[in-house]
Amino acid sequence: MKRTSIKIDFNYIPSEFHELLSEADIYDSSCSEAARVYFIDKGRGYFLKSAPKGELLREAEMTKYFASKGFAANVLGYISGERDWMLTECVTGEDGCFQEYLEKPAKLCDTFAEILRGLHDTDASDCKIDRTSDFLISAEKGYREGRFDDSIFPGGSVFSSADEAWRYLSENAKYLKRDTLIHGDYCLPNVIFKDGRFSGFIDLGNSGMGDRHIDLFWGAWTLWYNLKTADYTGRFFDAYGRDKAELEILKIIASAEVFG
Repeated sequence: MKRTSIKIDFNYIPSEFHELLSEADIYDSSCSEAARVYFIDKGRGYFLKSAPKGELLREAEMTKYFASKGFAANVLGYISGERDWMLTECVTGEDGCFQEYLEKPAKLCDTFAEILRGLHDTDASDCKIDRTSDFLISAEKGYREGRFDDSIFPGGSVFSSADEAWRYLSENAKYLKRDTLIHGDYCLPNVIFKDGRFSGFIDLGNSGMGDRHIDLFWGAWTLWYNLKTADYTGRFFDAYGRDKAELEILKIIASAEVFG
């Protein structure tokens, strides 16, 4: 997990967080330009995340929900002003891209799959967030705006054009379910391990009740991308349990994900 020591401009940070930040070493732990993530090295550690107004509301809600299930760190504060701010406790450990884990790919693959199956087997009947609907709305928006990226597929393109992908999605979206608690962005950087064991999930803004194949798609993708080989794809599905993995559904997921 990247951490770069920085100096914080307190004029930029809501006053509610100033006491915590005072006399603490601060590190930039951001993975994208869209959101800034600061690690506060104080006590057991904290993360302070900032994003454009309104963008962290769902993540704050779902992080609280995952924390109630024992899957994430507690949310200590959420503020929405000119920007959104979310303060959480620190999930201890290293993410799945930690070199020590990547050097043992078979073990990493199996553990990564078993964690996902455990999440998907969780009783989440009290979760009201419909992630599948959001997923399809986002795909339609991407299609209407002319976005199309087929470079996400290991081994080459699946669809010859945006129109072909959209037709396939339109015809098959009815088969996607809303019956499973999903992460929504199930990639190695979003799963934290401590001593090789599951410690917690982060980046839960896309989580909710959805189709398990969204997570299976990204789980297989991240192993290919981060291990630089497709050799572990089949092993991942085996370790997860093929009794719950309908691999033909992955093409439906792909037809939506190309619209980013």
